[in-house]
Amino acid sequence: MILPRRAPEQPILARRRSLIALALAGWLPAAAPAQRDGGRRLIRVGPTRETRTVAEASRLARDGDAVEIDAGDYRADVAVWTQRDLAIRGVGGQPRLIAAGASAEGKAIWVVRGQGVTIGNVAFIGARVADRNGAGIRLERGHLKVSNCLFADNEMAILTSNDPELVLEVEESDFSGYEDLEHRIAHVLYAGAIKRLAVQGCYFHRGRVGHLIKSRAQSSLIAYNRITDEPAGRSSYELEFPNGGVAIVLGNLIAQSARTENGVVISFGAEGYKWPRNELYLSHNTIVNERRQGGTLVAARRGKAAVRAINNLFVGNGGLDIGATGDVRDNLRVGPDEFAAPSDFDYRLRAGSNAIGKAVDAGEVDGFPLRPVREYAHPLRTLPVRSTGPLSPGAFQAIVP
Repeated sequence: MILPRRAPEQPILARRRSLIALALAGWLPAAAPAQRDGGRRLIRVGPTRETRTVAEASRLARDGDAVEIDAGDYRADVAVWTQRDLAIRGVGGQPRLIAAGASAEGKAIWVVRGQGVTIGNVAFIGARVADRNGAGIRLERGHLKVSNCLFADNEMAILTSNDPELVLEVEESDFSGYEDLEHRIAHVLYAGAIKRLAVQGCYFHRGRVGHLIKSRAQSSLIAYNRITDEPAGRSSYELEFPNGGVAIVLGNLIAQSARTENGVVISFGAEGYKWPRNELYLSHNTIVNERRQGGTLVAARRGKAAVRAINNLFVGNGGLDIGATGDVRDNLRVGPDEFAAPSDFDYRLRAGSNAIGKAVDAGEVDGFPLRPVREYAHPLRTLPVRSTGPLSPGAFQAIVP
């Protein structure tokens, strides 16, 4: 084949094109990846990629970039993220960030200080640090959204600073506790005195002495989750809001194991109320206490605070200790035989249960309805509520024949 003749190039232009060709062929290192993800510059991370480590990606990334991490194990590959509007996600499966004794800034596998960061489909495993607060993610500034992630065997899964402007949103993620029984306090998710915490569609299990969720946030939304310590767990509180704030707990399955050392399932204001508004709203939750010697399902400290608990199902031993102003009504105490398979944590009501259709209008808070629109479906997803008739109390509207 005879190729048409080309006009001679200027020497500098010809050399520039040669260098670009070599870089694309993998012979020359590029200053930064050139791929695009929509409007974002894309950095790909993996053992066969130009950028081979997450740590290198965190140094290359700029505001507005996207980082894709290939599935595989990344040992001692820790990072600090300070960029704004950054999207980080695992691809081809879930990459596993295994601490293996390493930590970023002596704090966590990842430290995040960027505004508008999203993290999806990444596993964080085995964080350990000298002060025993090693986290999968340490959030110190900004607004972070975490989705479809796994946190396992960390001293703490996610730990935040006390920045009053900080926002943390978590959805459809799996949290299990620290596996070292010698360690005395190991909360799973710990939000400091931040602006807002939202946790939806997640699975919390196997705590170790500390709490499954502890939030000092000004506002907390805990909705449509499975928060069940289970036989292998020995967490203290399943939910704690030690300084009050406005906490909405809607549509959750919350179960305390028989091995707990603390008989309280949900605690509000135990360390004193610190926010201008201190209000706990419990609606459509199924709250289970497996502790044989009894306990307290909900404890709210006396003070300038209010509790509204409506349309919840209470299972097992234990009562309520509401020292604050209370609107506690239309909750039902039921036995395990009312449910599909409680030994397998299937707390859907059986057909014929006396609880079916017994829910009342729970109202709203600041325009947010306390009526469930979704329900947790194991593992790690939520489904829309399909009931067209009167709702039932508890976390699940689906009825099992």
